[in-house]
Amino acid sequence: MSIVDTVGAFCAHGRVVRQTREEGPLAGLSFGLKDFFDLAGVPTGAGSPEWLATHPVPTRTAPAIERLLEAGARCVGKTHTDELAWSLNGENAHYGTPRNVAAPGRIPGGSSSGSAAAAAAGLVDFGIGSDTGGSVRLPASYCGVYGIRTTHGLISLEGAVPLAPSYDTLGWLARDPAIFRKVGEVLIDAGPRKRPDRLLLARDLFDKAGSEVAAALAPAVAAIARHFGACEDVDVTQGAGAEWLRVFQLVQASEIWGVHGDWVSRTKPAFGPGIRERFAAAPHVDAQDRAAAQERRQAIRVRMRELVAPGSVLLLPSAPGPAPLLNTPEEELNAFRGKALEMLCPAGHAGLPQVSLPVAKIAGCPIGLSILGPAGSDMQLLDLAEALSTVLPQDA
Repeated sequence: MSIVDTVGAFCAHGRVVRQTREEGPLAGLSFGLKDFFDLAGVPTGAGSPEWLATHPVPTRTAPAIERLLEAGARCVGKTHTDELAWSLNGENAHYGTPRNVAAPGRIPGGSSSGSAAAAAAGLVDFGIGSDTGGSVRLPASYCGVYGIRTTHGLISLEGAVPLAPSYDTLGWLARDPAIFRKVGEVLIDAGPRKRPDRLLLARDLFDKAGSEVAAALAPAVAAIARHFGACEDVDVTQGAGAEWLRVFQLVQASEIWGVHGDWVSRTKPAFGPGIRERFAAAPHVDAQDRAAAQERRQAIRVRMRELVAPGSVLLLPSAPGPAPLLNTPEEELNAFRGKALEMLCPAGHAGLPQVSLPVAKIAGCPIGLSILGPAGSDMQLLDLAEALSTVLPQDA
């Protein structure tokens, strides 16, 4: 039985219900599937009418999604995404903008916009998304739900549309921390896990977010510090945050053009604002700049993996503020997007897992606090998210 889509989260071409089993660890739970993942017999549109028209209907379901179905979960449809997932806004020029029930009149965030909006509205128990530069973490913050970017390479992306392969990850969103963790138990092959015992606070990234965000998150930070017993301030980017962002933009753009350049050149899709300009610039990334960025990325990766050593958790803001208003001018959106990416790119550069926790509000709109851990510590972060739900402020 299909659900009533009260927030415009689901794709017209993906209004299907799929359930493989009625028993299992996820029995009784429903999910929305970002229209970036294949579902056998259902078109994959990737947020683009031209992609939908030029690609065959898949005959196989993505293996990660098969695991959810085998665990008893019920897929209730495919959810909207930004075009080719190259945006953080959730405003699709062709299909519209899913409604953010947690912040009416504001964007839901992208590119996993439909999954975030559906989860926030209670239409599904969890939403599956993908996260390259923040496409799960930022919508989670904007919509007031839990969201995870998993360790790069931990969960198979077979049967998913690529964007920038060295950054692409599968993620998911949920309102309930126990359900949030249960999804991880199914998707992640994890052995025994030890509770982290060292808490770090990304002082430079809190400064980047600004005093209003820092003040809103302060009660949650204090509660987590009490949970750990101590908290150590660290300077993550060592004054090079703008450079880290530029490295991300260069490497990402070159990878995206490498994956999609031929299709874009051949099809000439009518991309919406922002995405159009990014695709226009992508083929012009200088080879020397690209090589230098890739080399710098390796140094950033080493820095992050040394800083967030096994047993550590890093606290940082999930976003530089609440969701921008609908129809915000493109210039303002791009500035906000750049600020967000500067805070989101450290995990991507290093391939580390990051969870956004719904802990606070600014002017009645959600703002998330993130916990970031070492590579492979995804289940520890999910365990911690559930444990912290009992000690964090309850007015978020």
